[in-house]
Amino acid sequence: MIDEEPPAEPPHEVDDVPTISCSICDREWQLTYELDELRVGNRAVEQFALDHKRHTGHFPDEVMPWVVTCTECPDGEAYLEERPADRWAHAHARHARHAVIVEHESIDGERTIEPPESDSLG
Repeated sequence: MIDEEPPAEPPHEVDDVPTISCSICDREWQLTYELDELRVGNRAVEQFALDHKRHTGHFPDEVMPWVVTCTECPDGEAYLEERPADRWAHAHARHARHAVIVEHESIDGERTIEPPESDSLG
């Protein structure tokens, strides 16, 4: 006899939809679209924040990005997590041979990523 698994239950309705506000836009949004249409799950706040920045030029309230800025060229980015910000900073320092400043409210001041002395094998 083969044990059959019971049919999967349909997903439960989300009754605690996150809400994001932006004092610059003087608006508030429920993230139903990000959950239902984009299906980004627990990344709904991050997706909304990145889309908001892309379309308005600023992040919504309470979203504090990690900002990486090259000290020599106009290159730079903003990330919502430290790891991709550090990756960008180290990659730019290595490839462009420029120092990069990393800023976030969780660190005192700023952190500078210097280009490596040498990448040679010898």
